[in-house]
Amino acid sequence: MRLLIIGDIVGRPGKHVCSQVIPRLIRDEQIDFVIANAENAAAGSGLTPAMFNKLRHYGVDVCTMGDHIYKRREVLPLLDESDRIMRPANLPPEAKGREYVVAEARNGEQVAVISVLGRTFMNVRADCPFHAVDRVLERLSPEVRTVVVDVHAETTSEKVAMGWYLDGRVSAVVGTHTHVQTADERVLPHGTAYITDLGMTGPYDSVLGRDRKAVVSSLVTGVPQPYSVATEDARLSGAIVETKDNGRATSIVRVHINDPLPMSTSESQ
Repeated sequence: MRLLIIGDIVGRPGKHVCSQVIPRLIRDEQIDFVIANAENAAAGSGLTPAMFNKLRHYGVDVCTMGDHIYKRREVLPLLDESDRIMRPANLPPEAKGREYVVAEARNGEQVAVISVLGRTFMNVRADCPFHAVDRVLERLSPEVRTVVVDVHAETTSEKVAMGWYLDGRVSAVVGTHTHVQTADERVLPHGTAYITDLGMTGPYDSVLGRDRKAVVSSLVTGVPQPYSVATEDARLSGAIVETKDNGRATSIVRVHINDPLPMSTSESQ
């Protein structure tokens, strides 16, 4: 099994680079399954059904979310209706959406995807992510051998700890949320692929995807102002994970690719 796991998609530039790069990677790298964090796809915050459908059309099999999951009210019905998107599993049980997704890959195998939120500096009312993952893993059929966990967290310590906690029990633990790709990818001793952050899929002439002039001005002057999504130097960031038949990872390789084509001005935010 070869998995392409994509970091936080930010706004129109992020969606555009996905449209250009994902189909090529599926073809050239023989990708069986694509997972993408889409919580910033709608103008930098949240997701809409239309944008979800676009990402599915580009080749994304499952979308994970994060702390911005409910920023767009129109996504609420989608969270109940679609079996290709989930909420973080450690939100309260009353929260809209599935706690996990199991979907069929291009090679016919089943893949389970779990998302959890970190609790440090996240300003979200979330339960323990470690207990939440344990609870979901107990529900999975033994026939589902490939399992990916997206840890959407601010601190590196929570992500690293989750990697060690799940080593040998899941195929991959990948971090999202901080928008900066880390260089610590490796396969842990018992066969779990790990990286602290997949990085941002969006405009890199920016501060974490936002207009750099506005962000710098606000930080220098102390005067708040709107942070619109930047537009230039779009790139796709993530990782390719390869697993054996038993779900254990054999390799993880970082991906960081520039958008080969300019955006159309008619594309939606």
